[in-house]
Amino acid sequence: MSFGSSRQKPLAAVRPASHQLVVDGVTARIPGWVVDHDSFRRWFHSPEFPDEGRVTFVNGEVIFDISREQIYSHVRMKTVLTAALHDLAQRQKSGVFFGDGLLITNLPAEVSNNPDGTFVSTESVKNKTVRHIEGAVEGFVELEGSPDMVLEVVSDSSVKKDYELLREAYWKAGIREYWLVDARGGRLEFQILKHTRRGFSPVRKAGGWLKSAVFRQSFRLITTTNPLGQADYELEVC
Repeated sequence: MSFGSSRQKPLAAVRPASHQLVVDGVTARIPGWVVDHDSFRRWFHSPEFPDEGRVTFVNGEVIFDISREQIYSHVRMKTVLTAALHDLAQRQKSGVFFGDGLLITNLPAEVSNNPDGTFVSTESVKNKTVRHIEGAVEGFVELEGSPDMVLEVVSDSSVKKDYELLREAYWKAGIREYWLVDARGGRLEFQILKHTRRGFSPVRKAGGWLKSAVFRQSFRLITTTNPLGQADYELEVC
């Protein structure tokens, strides 16, 4: 088990065979029988799975992110993007956009993660590119396969995970588009990465707009000011 100062690096990665991790007073326990992706999924569906934090299996590691989310560059950003993409999917009747909290799993890529947003087209469900996984008690708790699009909003604790580990894993999972947004420190970086044979490739801007093949629309993310006088965001669609 290795991790840096909890004040500087709230994100901690541990080998699945480790048993306990304590960061900033929060304890996360990993059962000894969690040794690979398959056992991680069994753990997820068990009562032992933690309620606190965001837990990811990627690159052979269990990653706990128990950092606090910045309310504007992260929480507000997710809210704005989720609202816009949900409304767009509803108007197009093309599928369903899910906000934060959905576990997606891809077996060949050996990744299980809760993206900040996920779009699943009706076609992907019909052709079984994506399938619903039922929970032990009630309803569906996981999507397995290759969603059409995933979104990650970068925070200080998720830089390596979002820019490197998940980028590679999502590509291996065959996800058509990876949307990456970074609004830390007053900057605003918005990328649409498209799946190619050699990896994800950034879509080039045309007049400041990025074209999404998944949604068949162009997008521009801009900074505004909300009624509280704080930085806000708007996803423009054309």
